[in-house]
Amino acid sequence: MFRAIADVLRQIGGAVATVVTLPFRALARLFGGASSTARGRRA
Repeated sequence: MFRAIADVLRQIGGAVATVVTLPFRALARLFGGASSTARGRRA
């Protein structure tokens, strides 16, 4: 019983973690690409 509840909470925590980290990964990719392209022009 408790093991099933723990498994559900673990799955929910993993889903929340992925949802929270996805925007930060996208922002990091955007800023990383922007900084690499802006490097050629003017910093």
